[in-house]
Amino acid sequence: MKQVYFLIIVLTGTILTGCGIGGGGNSGEVIGVRQRSFRATTPLNMVYIKGGTFLMGQTDQDVTFAQTSQTRQVTVAPFFMDETEISNTKYKQFVFWVRDSIAITNYLNDDKYYLQPKKGAPADPNGRKYINWKYVESNPVFSTRGKNAAANAPKLQGLYYQGDDRVFDRNEIDVRLLKYNYALMSLRDASNYRNDKTKRRSDFILRDTVGVYPDTLVWLNDFSYAANEPMVEGYFSHPAYRNYPVVGVTWRQARAFTVWRTRLSDGAKHARGLDPNLPFNLPNDAEFEYAARGGRVGTDYPWGGPYIKNAKGCLMANFKPGRGNYTDDGGAYTVNVRSYFPNDFGLYNMAGNVAEWTSSAYDESASTFVHDLAPTFNYEAKASDPEVLKRKVVRGGSWKDVGYFLQNSTRTFEYQDTAKSYIGFRCVTQYLGRDIKDKR
Repeated sequence: MKQVYFLIIVLTGTILTGCGIGGGGNSGEVIGVRQRSFRATTPLNMVYIKGGTFLMGQTDQDVTFAQTSQTRQVTVAPFFMDETEISNTKYKQFVFWVRDSIAITNYLNDDKYYLQPKKGAPADPNGRKYINWKYVESNPVFSTRGKNAAANAPKLQGLYYQGDDRVFDRNEIDVRLLKYNYALMSLRDASNYRNDKTKRRSDFILRDTVGVYPDTLVWLNDFSYAANEPMVEGYFSHPAYRNYPVVGVTWRQARAFTVWRTRLSDGAKHARGLDPNLPFNLPNDAEFEYAARGGRVGTDYPWGGPYIKNAKGCLMANFKPGRGNYTDDGGAYTVNVRSYFPNDFGLYNMAGNVAEWTSSAYDESASTFVHDLAPTFNYEAKASDPEVLKRKVVRGGSWKDVGYFLQNSTRTFEYQDTAKSYIGFRCVTQYLGRDIKDKR
C-alpha cells in the first residue's frame, strides 16, 4: 500500500508541474489561479442598494383583513436596481432588436449584416453567424433612406400584415411574428434533483418562446365603457410617451427582457475584455419592499411618514386620490418615470404610477415559511399547471389604485400570462463582492 500511495503522489505532482501550476519559483505554495481583478461598477441608470436587515411586513392596519403579510425580520444582500420603471423607449429597444434579428436572419440573408471572420481565422465549427449590430445601427434594416433601403424593401414584405389584414395598404409589422427564444438554467430544480441519477442537465434547462410586443389593447380590456382608444393608438408608439413606463407586458415578457438585457450587457463587456456582472432579473418580493422603504424603519410609504401628502399638501405619488379625482396628482393615467421625488435610495415611483412585477411566486402563507436570509418563494409554473400556481407577486400600486396599495408592505398578485395597463417592471442585478462601503 505504501508503494501505491507514493506513486499517486508522484503522478499528481507530475501533472501539476506539466501544467505550469506550482512552478515558476513559487516553492510549490498554493497561490491561486491567475485571474483579472474585478471591481463592480454600477450599471447605467441603476442605483446601489446597500444590503441590510429590516422588518418585512405591515406597519399599518390590515384594512383588507387578508393576513398575507405577517411582520418578520429578514436580511437582504446588496444589489443594484433600476432607478426608474422600464420606460417605453427602453422596452422598444428590445422589440426592435428582436424585429431586426428576425428580419436579418429570416428575410434578408445578407452577409453585410453579419460579423465577418478575420482573415485566416477558422470558420465557426457550428456554422453560426453573428449579427454586426454596429453596422445595423448605421444602416437601419427598416430605413426608408440609404443604400440598403431599396434592396431591403421587397425582401421584408413577409414581415408585414398580408391581404385583408392591411389597412390602406400600409406596410405595418405583423407583431405576432416578433418572438424571442431563450434558455435558462433552473438552479432550483437542479438543486432539488441533484441526487437523482435519472436526471440529465437538459432536464433543468428552461426554454421559452415569448412574443415581445406589448398588448396595447389592455387600455380597453381593463376598463369597461371607457374611451381609452387614444391610449391604445399612441401610448407605446408615439414619442410623447417615450419616457413613460411600459405597460401591457406579461410576467413572461418581463423576464424575457431581463434575459435579453443580460446578453446585451455580456456581449458589450466581452468585446471590451471585461468580466460580466451577474444576470439581470426581476426583483424578488423582499428586495422590492426593502428598496421601497429606502432604509427607513417602520414607515408606510417610500417617502416615509404615514401620509400620502407632504407638509405643503402636495400628493407624493401617482394614484387614485379620494373617490376618483385621477388628475389631482398631476396625471390622469401614467406619468413620466422620473416624476415625483425619489426615495432615500434614489428610486423613483416605488409606489404609484405602475405596479411592478417581481420574480416571486404568490402564496398567501409565504411569509411564514420562507427563510429570513434573502427570502423568496419561487415556482416555475408549467403550461399544464392550474392557474393558482401561475400567480406572481405584484408590488407598489398604480395610477388607478387607492392609497392602500401604495403601502410598502402591500403585496398583491397577477397571473404570469396576463398583461395589464397598470403593471410594468424594473430590473435588479446582484452586487458581486463585498459591500461598496466596506473599507476593511
